[in-house]
Amino acid sequence: MEEQADLDALSYTSPLELLGEGFHMSQSLLKALNPNKSFDQAGTAISVANVGGISSDDSRKGTKIEIDKQSHDLRALDGDGKLIAFYPASVGSEEKPAPSGTLKVTKISKDPTYTYNPKCHFKGVHAATKFTIKPGPNNPVGVVWIALTGEGCGIHGTPDPDKVGKTASHGCIRLTNWDAMDLSTRVEKGTPVTFLDE
Repeated sequence: MEEQADLDALSYTSPLELLGEGFHMSQSLLKALNPNKSFDQAGTAISVANVGGISSDDSRKGTKIEIDKQSHDLRALDGDGKLIAFYPASVGSEEKPAPSGTLKVTKISKDPTYTYNPKCHFKGVHAATKFTIKPGPNNPVGVVWIALTGEGCGIHGTPDPDKVGKTASHGCIRLTNWDAMDLSTRVEKGTPVTFLDE
C-alpha cells in the first residue's frame, strides 16, 4: 500500500483487466472463452459472458440494506421489504470482523481516494503515519465508497473481484466494482444497513 501512495492513479494494469471488469467476469473466464486471442490488439473480436444488465431505475431505490455475515451477501430491499438487488460480498475477516447491529449510510463517494490510518495495523503495512492512495479501479476501495456510521466502516468496490464472497475484508463490506457502482445508485444518505449475524 505504501508504494501505491506514490502513484498518480490506480488505473487498470492491462487490457485484460479492463475487459474483465467491463464485462463483469473474471480474467480467467475471459481467457478460457478466447483461447489464443490477443487482448491488447485493437479490432480483435472476443466472446464474453452474457451477464445481462441490471438497470438502476429510480423507481427501484432501496430503503434498507441487509448484510448476511454467514452467507456473504448484501441485499437491497424496497419499502415493502421486497428484494431489488442481491450481491455476493466479502464481510469482514477474523483479523477485522464486520460490525453488528444497524448502521446508516452517511456518504457516497465515486472515484474515492483511500487514506490509510496506521491505527488499523493492516498486515504487511508498516507505515507509522497516514498516507493517501489516488482514485482508480485498483484503489483498495475500488471505484465507490459508501460510508457508514462508525469509524472507517463502509461498503466499497475492490481491485480483486475474485476474492468477493470470501472473508477477506478489513471490517468493511467488499463488492465487485460493478456491483458497488450499481448499489451506489440505489441507496442514499440515511439508508439503514443491518448486519445479520445468524
